[in-house]
Amino acid sequence: MLRLYTHAHCLQHDPGPDHAESPARLRAVLQALDHDRFAALDRIEAPRATREQLLRVHTAEHIDRILGIVPESGTVRLDEDTLMSHGSAEAALRAAGAAVAAVDAVLSGGGQAFCAVRPPGHHAPPDRAMGFCLFNNIAVAATHAMAAHGLKRVAIADFDVHHGNGTQDIFAKESRVLFISSHQMPLYPDSGREDERGVGNIVNAPLSPGDGSYEFRELWEGALIPRLHAFKPQLVLVSAGFDAHRNDPLADLRLGSEDYAWITSRLLDVAHAHAEGRLVSSLEGGYNLLALAASVAAHVGELLDA
Repeated sequence: MLRLYTHAHCLQHDPGPDHAESPARLRAVLQALDHDRFAALDRIEAPRATREQLLRVHTAEHIDRILGIVPESGTVRLDEDTLMSHGSAEAALRAAGAAVAAVDAVLSGGGQAFCAVRPPGHHAPPDRAMGFCLFNNIAVAATHAMAAHGLKRVAIADFDVHHGNGTQDIFAKESRVLFISSHQMPLYPDSGREDERGVGNIVNAPLSPGDGSYEFRELWEGALIPRLHAFKPQLVLVSAGFDAHRNDPLADLRLGSEDYAWITSRLLDVAHAHAEGRLVSSLEGGYNLLALAASVAAHVGELLDA
């Protein structure tokens, strides 16, 4: 069973005209999934994350700041790239809540889930917003899996073109979480070197500008998938960014939608081998609307066929 979590409020986060992380991204994703091929999706309205769930990852000061910013009009700038509008705080609660609800669902009923939400999350460390991200959705999901369900081994696979610095910071000393990331270097946020290893639970695998399908698949097949199998995760979480696509404007890798189908299949292999098939994926980047739509369709298509 494949569950799709989303919420209309995730369209109300509006960083302003010409911002790359626009509501049009989610509209493109939802339109791509509004197709006969995806008729079997179990479509579920995302709940809000609770304060308790957020506090497992973020400081009280950060949570209060984000939830307290509700401008009547226009935007409030948190950093060079990250802005909030009237609907942003509610969207952030729904995005994190989707990932938590998805974890509850797959751990109680099996199967997989995809969270079609925004704002994204993997750049957000415990104490601030950055890189378009307000709360770290996938980290909130991982800590919930451990705190509420007692899991001892949770894997996070991140194939966004940008390094998930916030996720790494949150779990750098948490041996119950394995964080594995492929990403372009050099590129924002200027982290993700191979020597950043945490307590042995951080695996960074940089790709070079211009790398494409061959390099990406060789890296995952040769180095990263074996690390996931060795960890034997009880749950696989995916930071699903699609901005390594050859047509994406914010980076310089050369993947196609077929590569996202391939990596999804390989991550499902890990989930079926060790986690009873339990996998939760949450949308991160992807800024060319056509490429994003095609890539999400490829990703969700593989999950649906699992």
